[in-house]
Amino acid sequence: MANNTVTDSDNERKIRFEEDICIHIFTVSSAMVGVCLTVIGLVRVVITLGKADTLADDLLAADALLFLVSCLLSYAALRSRGLRRMHRIERAADASFIVAMLVMVAICGFLTYALTAPSHP
Repeated sequence: MANNTVTDSDNERKIRFEEDICIHIFTVSSAMVGVCLTVIGLVRVVITLGKADTLADDLLAADALLFLVSCLLSYAALRSRGLRRMHRIERAADASFIVAMLVMVAICGFLTYALTAPSHP
């Protein structure tokens, strides 16, 4: 009987931990969608002022969609009733979040280069 109690407690702790991860992915992904949209606006202002013309705003729009997918997947994992299904959806949310973060880093490097590189007349 004691082994079942320990096992049940461990399972509950595991489920809690996974729900916590989903909640963090959900909140950070939704915030990153807002960050992407804000930076798109700022890049458009820079382009309008004639300082530089980049693909950064297009790339940021695609990245915002990746963060949105991550956000929606983590929400689906939180709403999932089956443990196996929750694990699958959570892995997909993790993967899309990591890919979106890597794309964000690449965009930051690209944007930094585009804004600091000397323009050719």
